[in-house]
Amino acid sequence: MKKRSKDSAMGRRHFLAATTTLLAAAVPGGATIANASDFPLRASSREPAPAAGNLRKIPIGVFDPVYEHLSLDAMLDKVSALGLEAMEIGTGGYPNNRHCPLDELIADRDKAKAWQKKFEDRGIRVATLSCHGNPLHPDPKHAKKDIDTFRNTVLLAEILGVKVIVGFSGCPGGTSQDTQPNWITYRWPPEYAQMQDWQWKEKVIPFWKEQAKYAREHGVKRLAFEMHPNFVVYNPRTSLKLREAVGEEIGANCDLSHLFWQGCDPVEVIHFLGKQGAIFHAHMKDTVFFPENLNRFGVLNFAFETNELDLASETFRAVGYGHSASLWKSVVKAYMDVGFEGILSIENEDPILAGEVGVERAAYVLKNVRNELLGV
Repeated sequence: MKKRSKDSAMGRRHFLAATTTLLAAAVPGGATIANASDFPLRASSREPAPAAGNLRKIPIGVFDPVYEHLSLDAMLDKVSALGLEAMEIGTGGYPNNRHCPLDELIADRDKAKAWQKKFEDRGIRVATLSCHGNPLHPDPKHAKKDIDTFRNTVLLAEILGVKVIVGFSGCPGGTSQDTQPNWITYRWPPEYAQMQDWQWKEKVIPFWKEQAKYAREHGVKRLAFEMHPNFVVYNPRTSLKLREAVGEEIGANCDLSHLFWQGCDPVEVIHFLGKQGAIFHAHMKDTVFFPENLNRFGVLNFAFETNELDLASETFRAVGYGHSASLWKSVVKAYMDVGFEGILSIENEDPILAGEVGVERAAYVLKNVRNELLGV
């Protein structure tokens, strides 16, 4: 039994690698049609109705950490060659700020404008600034660094005229004595409910009320929090909970890759949040499920590296490699339907199609489904 299970898992890995090679060879530039990667346990494959009316052409962009090995100019050449129209740029925190010297730019407005012009000269818009960190971390040094990054990001956004800042909601400890964050999602036994209530009342809501006011004073009225595990905002319900407590400056970075494994229907989520004007940004990233392990181990069994795939229930994939192109067409149509004003920002964390290759494949899928919807 063990040998058969191992062979099955290894066969899957070899199949994925082989499929990647064959598809890359079949399409110019390594771009791949997503229909070939319609894996089990995909979301609904319902086909959207043909485009009607005047649908917005939502810009397709990319989040820059995937190009961390490149200089700013080299990265912009790559992104321009892909025909992408916008970028999400990391200013610090977990994504770091490889292409954005934050302190230098806020100290010199002319330097900041010259930096922005490099993008504009290639037909690329700096659409969002991202400072994914944990400003609620119970370690004061860690928290201060991420708070400073957030506030400086606000100042840069004001200089550049960028209207959306992307990040995490943060996660405090469970008590005032804790030294590490405590992510609480289940309110039993009772002490967990007490800790969660303390987190929101004493830490989360007061902090973000203050930061939302600061952002608003500097012309930034859209803080897009990624719904992400290990932070207090991790699903649509907690996203709206913070929005209702703090104000309309709080919205979602709708990264469906984290919602697929939680069992959410992507189109339903977009309609639910979008109709409330609560989606400010969208990360475009897929998730693939491995049924044999999912059935044994459940969804809290994620792989981040290829050497973890044998026993994984799911892992991140480039757009179209976890769910079909028809599903992603439904997703893009849903964003159009709710009047989404942001960009579709490719974030590649695919352990198989790593780096630039995953970006190219995702861009191909997204541009094709967008063109179909717009009748291009």
